[in-house]
Amino acid sequence: MLFSSTVFIFPFLCTFFLVYFLCRGRAARNTVLLAFSLFFYAWGEPLYLLLMLFSIAFNYVMALQIEKASEREGLKCRGAKYLMAGAAAVNLAMLGVYKYTGFVVELFNALPFADIPVPEISLPIGISFYTFQILSYVIDVYRGEVAAQRSIVFLGAYLAAFPQLIAGPIVRYRTVAEELTLRAENVDEIAAGIRRFIVGLSKKVLIANIMAAVCDSLMLCGADELGALGAWLAALSYTLQIYFDFSGYSDMAIGLGLIMGFHYLENFNYPYIAVSVTDFWRRWHISLSTFFRDYVYIPLGGNRVSAPRWVFNMAVVWMLTGLWHGASMNFVLWGVYFGVLLVLEKLVWGRHIAKIPVLRNIYALLIAVYGWVIFRAESLTRIGQLTKAMFGGFGIGGGELPVSVLLLRSGVNTVFVITLLCGIIGSTPLPRLLGRRIASVKAGSIALDVLAFAALLFCALSLASGSYNPFIYFRF
Repeated sequence: MLFSSTVFIFPFLCTFFLVYFLCRGRAARNTVLLAFSLFFYAWGEPLYLLLMLFSIAFNYVMALQIEKASEREGLKCRGAKYLMAGAAAVNLAMLGVYKYTGFVVELFNALPFADIPVPEISLPIGISFYTFQILSYVIDVYRGEVAAQRSIVFLGAYLAAFPQLIAGPIVRYRTVAEELTLRAENVDEIAAGIRRFIVGLSKKVLIANIMAAVCDSLMLCGADELGALGAWLAALSYTLQIYFDFSGYSDMAIGLGLIMGFHYLENFNYPYIAVSVTDFWRRWHISLSTFFRDYVYIPLGGNRVSAPRWVFNMAVVWMLTGLWHGASMNFVLWGVYFGVLLVLEKLVWGRHIAKIPVLRNIYALLIAVYGWVIFRAESLTRIGQLTKAMFGGFGIGGGELPVSVLLLRSGVNTVFVITLLCGIIGSTPLPRLLGRRIASVKAGSIALDVLAFAALLFCALSLASGSYNPFIYFRF
């Protein structure tokens, strides 16, 4: 069940909030949240609901045992360390089996003597997100940064909460630990949450989906058909698609959380206005970046080590970042690409580029755009072909198909051009600043609410008509 579906927006969401607000007390409302979240997850993958339930029960018990060992023997004692390591191993093993078994077998089959059948294991939706969430909980209990949750229902409501279950953000337990028990819903935050949800839904339906339709059509063409124009148009379309899709889902999650009294942290901060690659990753998928920083990079020594060791730390972090996104060589290469650029930016050219206004923004944006080409391509061969096309290897418009025919066949029309312009403007802070200025006047605030209602209605009509609505996170 996708957020961007009429089934979710109307019957599911309306029923959930009706039951949720009819209940009184944290225990009752957390129970409703858990029950509806499990139903939400089982809607698409009933079998993998058992995996979710196991994760909740297993980590509930392990965190309590870690805390008991720490109270008995002292913080970060040997017993607690072994329990934490065991819990982490089990969680990562579940992720590894479902996500990477086929990938590992394919790599092994590349050897001359190997020929093992590649197992067909479907990937449980959201497993990359909820595995990292529960890991953060167990590790923070071991570190003594949070207390183990005594209620398995409350822990389940945290882990399985449907707003952030399938597409993030990765919500750390410490962020919502107090709110699981003490949150208080109010009218102002409910209204703000509804507005935020509509903004996210509009990003997904009205911008990301249109960009996706053109990008996917172009990606079906050969690189020699695309030429430089088609390849760059595909890259730009995907650049906007993934941002408005991903940030749209984060907006919807934050908005739904706010309606219930949860304050999820921001996950995006206008990454396409970044002034460096380092700045880009401070702004893009912030919850993932901070997870790797706090649980991998800093424990490895961070930057308080020798230069060679720091390069090693960066290599580990970015190899894992690439693999987290998917079990494919293009994701590994994507991670290596950014890891190498971040190292070179730090050691070689970063301080020089930082002194040049505008150029530094163009530099960061072009690196991000080409990074999405690596991310979107499905093989190393395809990456090479698209790279050649982007840099004129097949001419400006390709040799096999006239540019006009290519663009028309790919859905490039007036609606796309308008959406493209809206996407470019929308990826900057300008709409937010304009919205705040308009909202400062009472009439302007009413006008924005009317516009939000109209956007919701338009999204619903678009979804009901069966418009193109891909789910990008199946690969995650």
